[in-house]
Amino acid sequence: MASVRFVAIGDSFTEGVGDELPDGRVRGWADLVAQGWAEAAAEPIEYANLAIRGRLVWPIVEEQLEPALALRPTHLSFNGGGNDMLRPRTSVLRVVDAFSHVVRRCDEEGVQAILLSGANPSGHLPLGPVFQRRGDLLTAAVSATIADRPDIVRAFNWPDRELATAAYWSEDRLHMSARGHHRVAARVLTALGMEPPTEWWSLPTLPAVPARGAAYYRQHVGPWVRRRLTGTSSGDGREPKHASWITVEPETH
Repeated sequence: MASVRFVAIGDSFTEGVGDELPDGRVRGWADLVAQGWAEAAAEPIEYANLAIRGRLVWPIVEEQLEPALALRPTHLSFNGGGNDMLRPRTSVLRVVDAFSHVVRRCDEEGVQAILLSGANPSGHLPLGPVFQRRGDLLTAAVSATIADRPDIVRAFNWPDRELATAAYWSEDRLHMSARGHHRVAARVLTALGMEPPTEWWSLPTLPAVPARGAAYYRQHVGPWVRRRLTGTSSGDGREPKHASWITVEPETH
């Protein structure tokens, strides 16, 4: 059994949406952390990812936390609340309670908790100022809750002004691009006491032709509104990409 067994739970942020590979699979920061961790340790690690796009914070906890803990991990990463922040009536305290519950269960099972805040897309979203205020409140509230817990690994991305700029985001403006996911992975590895590849902090900007005006609303906002009206989710019917352990080997150089 590997000495490190890292499991990630969450929504599209942790699943890796926005960092699509040529074969259509999504990668994302958690996959990158697993690879970077194996490289830094110079030995294989076990990795699982139960995150599913579109999930609200309490469904993440209710559907993913106990299966993740049942894998007997050494480390568990958690992020949630981004989809809640997009709803008109969101209780920040209820989201914070989910973080507290995850921390409590990790304590009970002797698992190292890794808490993340999502990156901040509000500068290029419709109703951005509303999302900005909610994200500020949530980040501050979670920070206050674990202020006396230096043992908890935290990688807070919301305050990162560089990451909030358009160059780190995909065409839908809601999910990070590969560039953004690499920067988050660099932050997580640093929080874990490792040295990420320097270029992960700011990969070269890839040329893109983002949808604007009516095209943006037709391609990205319209489908989101339809899902809200019909009570459906982008993650409906999806299975976790790594529901059980996979072995991540250090790459041979």
